[in-house]
Parts: sequence; C-alpha cells; structure tokens
Amino acid sequence: MDFNVKKLASDAGVFFTRAVQFTEEKLGQAEKTELDAHFESLMSRADCTKNWTEKIFRQTEVLLQPNPSARIEEFLYEKLDRKAPSRITNGELLGQYMQDAAKEFGPGTPYGSTLMEVGECERRLGEAERDFLQTSAISFLNPLRNFLEGDWRTISKERRLLENRRLDLDACKTRLKKAKAAEVKAATAPDFEETRPRNYVLSASASALWSEEVEKAEHELRVAQTEFDRQAEVTRLLLEGISSTHVNHLRCLHEFVEAQAAYYKQCNLHMQDLQKELSRFPNAFAVNSMSAAGSSLPGTATSPADAETLKIEEVQAPATGTRKAKVLYDYDAADSSELSLLADELITVYTVPGMDSDWLVGERGNQKGKVPVTYLELLS
Repeated sequence: MDFNVKKLASDAGVFFTRAVQFTEEKLGQAEKTELDAHFESLMSRADCTKNWTEKIFRQTEVLLQPNPSARIEEFLYEKLDRKAPSRITNGELLGQYMQDAAKEFGPGTPYGSTLMEVGECERRLGEAERDFLQTSAISFLNPLRNFLEGDWRTISKERRLLENRRLDLDACKTRLKKAKAAEVKAATAPDFEETRPRNYVLSASASALWSEEVEKAEHELRVAQTEFDRQAEVTRLLLEGISSTHVNHLRCLHEFVEAQAAYYKQCNLHMQDLQKELSRFPNAFAVNSMSAAGSSLPGTATSPADAETLKIEEVQAPATGTRKAKVLYDYDAADSSELSLLADELITVYTVPGMDSDWLVGERGNQKGKVPVTYLELLS
C-alpha cells in the first residue's frame, strides 16, 4: 500500500511539473526545446497521412455500404469479434421479386417472360456486387483500418511519450537555470558594515546547499536528455515507416481499382446479354398491337391475315389531335410498320382508332410508322 501511495504521489508530482512547464511555455515564460526541421517534416507527413487515410476509409465505407444501419451493425459485430451474418444485396432481392412476379403473371406472357429475364439478370448483378464488396473489404478497407487502429495508435502513443520527455527535459533546464542563479546570488559577498558576522555562516551554508542543488539539477538534466534522445529516435523510426505505409496503400489501391474494373465489366456483360435476350420482345408487342387494332374495329375479323391488311402508310393524320413528342431513347424498328427513332429528336404523333394504347403513329417528314409510347415524352 505504501508503494502505491508513493508511486501515486510521484506521478502526481511529475504531472504537476509538466503542467507548470507547459503553461509557462504557452505564456512565453519558459524556453521550449524545438525539434529539428526533418523531424517536424516527418510528423507533418504522418498527420497528413492519417487524416486523408481516415477520410478515404470512411467514404469508401459509404460507397460500399450506403446504408448507415448496416454499417453500424457490421461495426458492432466487428467489435464483438463475431462474424456478421450474410446479407442479401438489393440487386438479388429485386431479382427475386421480379421472378416471383413472373410466376404469378405467367412466364409464358410477354410481361412475365421479360420479368423472368430481367430478374435473372438482377440476381447475377447482385451476386457480382457481393463478390466485389467482399474483395474490396479484404484488399482495400482492411489495410486502411489496420493502419488507423494499429500503426497510427502506436505512433500517437510514442509521440505523446516524446512530448512528455520534452516537457521533463525543459523542466530540468529551467530548474538548473534557477539553481545556478540562486547559487550566484548566495555566493555574493555581503557588506561588512551592514551585515553581522552570523550572516557569513548562513551565506556559506546557503551557497553550499545551492551548489548541491546545481549538481543534482545537472544530473537530472543529463538523465532527461538521455531519455528524450532515446524516445526521439524511437519516434523517428516509426515516422519514417510512413513511407512503407504509402507503398502498402498504393498496392491496395491498385487491387481496389482492379476489383472495381472487374465488377463493372461483369455488370456490362450481364446487361449486354439481357439486351440480346430482350431484343425479340418488340416483335411480340407489334403482333399484340396489330391484333388489338383488328379486333377493336367493328365488322372486322380477328384473324392474323386481316390484321396484316392494315398498312401503316395508308393511315392519315387526323385534322386535330396531333402532338409533338420528344424521343427519350434510340429505337430500332422491328419491321416496316414501325419507325426508327433517335434520342432527343422531335416527331409528330397521333393515335388512330383501334390502335393499342402502348403505341402511337409517328411522323418525321415523309417517314411514318408506329412508335412505342414508353420511348416518348409528349409535349403540350
């Protein structure tokens, strides 16, 4: 118990001495040992590395997992040293919903078959996203986290210890300076006329005491200087290791870019395959619209032969009811009855009796043909 009390008192004394030294430095009443320019440059570079690594790490987390609740959940599992449960991606969930809807609507219908194809593509995109997230976490996020939670904490600890050693060193310098000034003052010979003989003894005794205090302060200064130099060397080595950190992060950055490029390439391939699969569906739409037009006209038969007798070039624009429309996307005509479109062009559109509601008749100069409504923005 005595040992603990003594140690506590000693630590309190050291803390008080450092606090006094720090306060006097801020007030300009004490000298401060300055580090060399190279050391200051190393510390500035380390601080810059830490700050930007932290920002890049946080924003990469947001990029890979935009959901804050999911990030908090992953953080808690990590702190509890437990494996987070596998989470289905949004793409996989969307694909599952689409395929379930296709089964309800009938996979043999145009809408159901399209939902089935798109849902399968979304599922593959979700799987590719999950692989990308896992690869990026291992190759990029984990090294950055290890630096912030490992190497940087060690550097910060050693820098704080160096600052304490510097405060101890400067406190010893201040103590030695005051002791020498007191020794010189005590050694000054008193005035013979105004000083009693008894004061000569006191002056000699005080001079001897201050000489001992100077020797003690010099010894403490040498010890403090040695500890400061040793700690400065340890901290310098750690700060110089930041260069190796940059090399490691550079390698991780290349791996992150490679993973991102592979992910987007895979997504592009999936979407191209989906477009090829869906390229046959406009023909089905055309057949449906022609059938609907034939069946809606009074006194006409609904056979395919009768539907094909409607020639788009024979359709005349009504006197009223035409509108301008802006084309949103490029569209390639499936047959001669349709009109190919280019994005951002303006065309004239109108409807004719019996035409399916998903289609309009479009005119561009002397060209005329059916156009899908979903590709247009009707203007007033």
